[in-house]
Amino acid sequence: MSIITKTTATTDLKSDIKKLIQPIVGDIASFIRPTDRVLLKPNFNTADPFPGSTAMDFLQAVIEIISEANPKEIIVGESCTYFLNTEKVCRLKGAPAVMGKFKVTWHNFENGDWVKVNIPGGKYFKSIKVPKITQEVDKLITLPCLKTHFLAAYTGALKINIGMLKPSMRGRLHLNHLQERVAEVASVLKPDLIIMDGRKCFTEGGPGSGKLETPNILLSGNDMVSVDIEGIKILQSYKANNMLGTDPWALGQIVRAKELGLGARSETDYQVMAV
Repeated sequence: MSIITKTTATTDLKSDIKKLIQPIVGDIASFIRPTDRVLLKPNFNTADPFPGSTAMDFLQAVIEIISEANPKEIIVGESCTYFLNTEKVCRLKGAPAVMGKFKVTWHNFENGDWVKVNIPGGKYFKSIKVPKITQEVDKLITLPCLKTHFLAAYTGALKINIGMLKPSMRGRLHLNHLQERVAEVASVLKPDLIIMDGRKCFTEGGPGSGKLETPNILLSGNDMVSVDIEGIKILQSYKANNMLGTDPWALGQIVRAKELGLGARSETDYQVMAV
């Protein structure tokens, strides 16, 4: 049984996140070894203000925590939406200043090598191309925001992986079965840890802008399905005009993720722990 942790955010974000992830990974030095290369995947799809994209205080807090383990390398990697420039988005976010405070490597996926990976059981994608670096690092940590999506209904722990799909393949996402394709991409990019920033969220619209609410909640886990189920529940608790429905398990990306064996199949498969 997997554990999903949640906590109310305070003014001490670093302490909040350390407390949040401890039941999942234990002490950070036991989770990350000095020989590890750690890839952090934020949400820089656009440079829109949080929760349209990752908040810089959140990214910095995670980097500070990872740095305490003194890994061989910390890498922040991203590729933004295909009609924007990733380098410009990164600069507009102020990410270079944050990364410059620490020994962090910036990796624009678009400037690196890509490798083809097969999707076992894929219906809509038989194979995809992902950054070669995702296959080389020792730990992958994703940092999704909590929000609705005007096309995919929801974007969170599963959909953040789309930023690691080769841009030339992303057009196919929208041809048909978008939510199911999201799950299939996620099936070959399984993170070691997910830390979701739900201090603010969009309950309508998204991903760049929408109806803003402030749950002030942080979520973490290593099971994309469970994290997303809990995230969707938070969004469903608000009165809003969106595509989430009333049953988070009926969402297309969740249904397909279950078929692919990505995580929990029901709420009996995971435990939510308030910390």
